[in-house]
Formats: sequence, structure tokens, C-alpha cells
Amino acid sequence: MTIHKNTEFTIFWLAGEKSGDTHASEVMKKLNNSSTTFNHIGIGGPLMVKQGLKTIFPFEKFNVMGFVEILKHLSFFSSVEKRIKNILNGLDTQFPQKPDLVILVDYPGLNLRIAKLAYNTNIKVLYYICPQFWAWKHHRVNILASYCDLVLVILPFEKDLLEIHRINTEYVGHPVMEEIKFKLTKEEFAQHHQLDTQKKWISFFPGSRENEIIKLLPVYIKTIIKLSMKYPDYQFLISKADSVSNKVFMQYLKTDNNTNKTLDDIKLINGDSYEQMKYSDFMIVKSGTTTIEASIIGTPFAIAYIANQISYWIAKKIIKIKFIGLPNIILNEEKQLSEPVIPELIQENVNPDMLISTIEYYMNNKNAYENFKTEINKISLILGKESASHNAKEAILNLL
Repeated sequence: MTIHKNTEFTIFWLAGEKSGDTHASEVMKKLNNSSTTFNHIGIGGPLMVKQGLKTIFPFEKFNVMGFVEILKHLSFFSSVEKRIKNILNGLDTQFPQKPDLVILVDYPGLNLRIAKLAYNTNIKVLYYICPQFWAWKHHRVNILASYCDLVLVILPFEKDLLEIHRINTEYVGHPVMEEIKFKLTKEEFAQHHQLDTQKKWISFFPGSRENEIIKLLPVYIKTIIKLSMKYPDYQFLISKADSVSNKVFMQYLKTDNNTNKTLDDIKLINGDSYEQMKYSDFMIVKSGTTTIEASIIGTPFAIAYIANQISYWIAKKIIKIKFIGLPNIILNEEKQLSEPVIPELIQENVNPDMLISTIEYYMNNKNAYENFKTEINKISLILGKESASHNAKEAILNLL
């Protein structure tokens, strides 16, 4: 269909987490700068709102992950699904106009259900950043095939896997490749956050969900206390996502009861996460999109992951891949790995002794440190230089 300048379309978006908000907002920005007028409604975060999204539920309520955690919020998700069904059928009082297109961004637990709802109301469905069906729940491929008009993938090997099932698929590139930008030099970053450039910077990234912070931050704090006693030339940085309140962080950043050591010298970095990654000497990074960002930036790091014990037990039974870290998975697709390139610390292995041992190994071993950097630089080459937001915009316009 040809898009005319005066044409107006309503798009229903659903992005349920911080990374989805970031990736979708870049696509919305490109659409808003096109010659077509768009009315954006649905579920998304502050970056999507900035691009004109009219939201139907508070974004922070969707920030849950894991089997047990989602079970606790079933009544909320039931009300969400009911409201979306009304919108897709043109029965909502606030948004009576049926959308022309539904764009689902990652977040498969809810989005795959909404794909079916949209299909049943004869609305086109585009899935951006498809579920990781190759890791677990392979039956999701059948849902994508049945209810999606187009699937946009961000990992090169996903296109071939989907096309086997005759799913209309495009590889658009990985959005992180174009989202990483540096606004500050190391000196400016240090001055802004009152950091000592003569020290080695060890950074910790506990995540963007409250349940991630609760699990990881206490372990990080204990690790920092032990390291600070052994390495006075280290400075410790903890990244704080905008999606997590100060209150959640500050309950841990107090005097440690066991050592009576003040934690005032720990630097809490609010924002500037790309600069923090670039200028740090080593990092502990929670599993997820952050690991791709860290790989592209190129600073050596280890992956930390703690799930609810029941969720982890279930996942172990059904997950079909060797590694949990996306960079390791990508590298393994290119060349079968006998062990992960990036250390993966999971569940009980996320403890101060293991974290310290990993940090010390790379900080005290120059060859291992440089080899690490060489290996993770391959991630950027594999992902390529495609503009995901531009390619997604073009795909959306063509679908409309």
C-alpha cells in the first residue's frame, strides 16, 4: 500500500520493560519524522511517552519477571488483557478507534496472547524483537506463524530459524548498535560523579527491576566491602536505572552491620550507564540486554543471574541452550564453544567469593584481560551496522 502524506494511522504498542521502551521509542521517533501521521496508544515507558504514546496502564506494573513473580500478578494481567481486547474491538470509551496495526515489543508472556487477540479482530500484527523460542518454549514459533503478519528479529541467526517455519521475517539489526552514544569524556564523567581517575573503577549493574535489585545488590555490597579492604586503589561504582526508586537502593547503601564499615564511598551512578561501561576497568553485569551493551562497548565483565528458586528449577528443566548470556549465545552460534567466553555466575555462584575471584583473575592477568576484549569485539562484527529503528520504520510503513 502507498503511504500518502495526509494519511493517519493508529498504532497500538505493547512494550513491558525498560529495554523495550528504549527500542520502541527509537522506532516511534523515526515514524513521527516520516510524512505520515501516527496516533500512538498502548503500553510503554517514559521514552515512548515522550514520542507521543498515550498509555493505558502504569508502566512500572509490568516490570516483573519469572514464573512465580508473574503468578502473583495474574489478576492485574487479566485486567490488562480485558482492556486491550476492548480497545482492539473498538469498544473502549477512551480509545474508540480500532487500531490499524498492533506492534508487540519483546515481552512474550503477554504479547503472544495479544497477538492472537489482534488476529481475531482482523488487525495486522508486527512483532519487534521476537521471543527467544530457540532457547525454550519452541511452540511459540507456531503462535508467531499463526498470528503475526511480520516478525522483525535483532539476532542474525533468528531469521533462518523462523523462515524454516515459513514466517514472514526480516533481520533489522540490533537496536543497541545505534543506541549507544557517549556524551561525556572520562574526565567529564569523573568530575560529574566525583570519581578518582587515579583508581581502577569496578562497576556493578544490578538491573532495572526491583526484584533484581533485591537479589543482586546485597551480594554486590558484600563483595565491595571485601574488595575495598584488599584493594584501596579500586573505586566502586553501582549503576542505578531510572526505573528503580532511590528508596530501594538506599536501604542497602548504609553502614554494614558486620564490619561497621561505611558505604558512603561507593558511587551510585544515576544515568550515564554507557559512559560507566566504557570507562570502567571491569564490570559485574546482570543477565539481559545490558550484556549486549557491555559487549559492544568492549569492557571486560562477568554475568550475574539470580532467579526465584522455583523459577530457576523450572527454567533448568525446559531451557535448551548451553549459556544464559546473550553474547555467549551469539558467539556460540558462530563457532561452537566448549565454555562461555564471558563468565556466567548463576544462582548460588553469585556470592562475594566467586565475584572477587572472577574480578581478580582478569584484573591481575593482563593476557586474559586482553584476550577477553578481543573475543567480545566479535559481537559487533556479527551484529553488523544496520540501523534497526530505520529498518523497522520501513517495515512498518510497508506493512501498512
